[in-house]
Amino acid sequence: MKVLVVDDEQPARERLRQLLDDEDGYDCVGEAGNGLDAVTLCNQLQPDIVLLDIRMPGLDGIETAHHLNSQDQPPAIVFTTAYDEYAIDAFDARAVGYVLKPVRRKKLATALAQASRLAPSTLQAAASDARIESTRRHVCSRAHGELKLIPVADIYCFRADQKYVTVDHKNGQDLIDDSLKMLAQEFSGEFVRIHRSVLVAVSRIARIEKTGDGRSRVVLRDNSQVDDKELIISRRHLADVRRRLKGV
Repeated sequence: MKVLVVDDEQPARERLRQLLDDEDGYDCVGEAGNGLDAVTLCNQLQPDIVLLDIRMPGLDGIETAHHLNSQDQPPAIVFTTAYDEYAIDAFDARAVGYVLKPVRRKKLATALAQASRLAPSTLQAAASDARIESTRRHVCSRAHGELKLIPVADIYCFRADQKYVTVDHKNGQDLIDDSLKMLAQEFSGEFVRIHRSVLVAVSRIARIEKTGDGRSRVVLRDNSQVDDKELIISRRHLADVRRRLKGV
C-alpha cells in the first residue's frame, strides 16, 4: 500500500515515516508540508492512503480532503489530529479514520488497517459535528490530468450547463464537477442565486439595472468575461438579490 504523509511540521512527518518503515505492507512514497502540495502529489503518485494533518496553514486537512475526494480514484484518508473530544466523537460516529498526536505505533497500525475512502457528505458531516470549519476556500478543477485550485475569493459566478458547472473567475474560466445545488448550500454566505442556473458572488455585484426589454440584471464590479445574458435575474429571485445587496 502506497502512503503519502502530509503535515506542516517536519518532525511529525519524520515520526510517521519511521513508523511506516516498521510496518509491513506500507510504503511511504512521499511527503507534503501543506495541503496544496498534497493535492498535487496525490495526483502524481496515486497513493492508496494519505496520513493527513488537520491543522495546517493555507489548505487545512478538511479542505485538502475535499479536494482529494475529487480525484477519479481518491485515496483513503487517515487524519492525524490533536483536536479535542468533539472531533474524536464525530470521527468515531462517522467512521472517519484518525490517530491522535503524538502518534503511537499500535494506533497507527490499527488506523492504517481500517482506512477507508470518505464520501464528501460524510467528511462534511463529520467536520460539522466536530465543530471544525468545513467551508472550502478553493474549488477544484480538473483538466488534462491536472488539478487546479481556484480561490473562492477570485470567483465571479458559477454557471450550470447540463452536467457541468463553469466557474468564471479573475483568471478565466474552468469546469468543475460540483453540482450547483451543493455549491449554493456550501457558499450560501458569499453567493446568491440570480436564476435557476447561476450563482453570483455578492461582493462582485456593483448594482442591478434594467435591460432594454424591461428585465433586471446584475452588473459586476470587475471587467469579467461573463456574458450579460447570463446575468439576467429571474423574477422569482429578484427580491432576494436586492435583499442580499442591502446586507439584510
